Amino acid sequence: MAALRILITRNPKYSSLSPPTLLISRRGIASKLFVGGLSFYTTEIGLLDAFSQYGQVMEAKIVTDRVSDKSKGFGFVTYASVDEAERAITEMNGKALNGRTIFVDYAKPTTNLGGGMPIARGPPDPIAKT
Repeated sequence: MAALRILITRNPKYSSLSPPTLLISRRGIASKLFVGGLSFYTTEIGLLDAFSQYGQVMEAKIVTDRVSDKSKGFGFVTYASVDEAERAITEMNGKALNGRTIFVDYAKPTTNLGGGMPIARGPPDPIAKT
């Protein structure tokens, strides 16, 4: 993965290509799904069990709050192939899981939310008089 990222970012011939995560999902190696509307009581094992009937689940992850360690109500499921992921979307989207209607769609690639601005840490350096 790192070698592919270096090839794409450093070679102008390939710089117009999609991010590596999109390339992988389109090749059928893995397909990541976003699952929204989860109950706060849904566990990763419960999510894995619910989605494993539609194909080989490589990972089931529920996003939690860093401070309270409670579920944020959404998660991600990664399938081994695109066909299995498509079947899971058609079968699970709009269905109830632990008493809540869930929404399933392809996960969007992450974007840099930092904006390129450094975070200020401590007081500024004094300006030297000349």
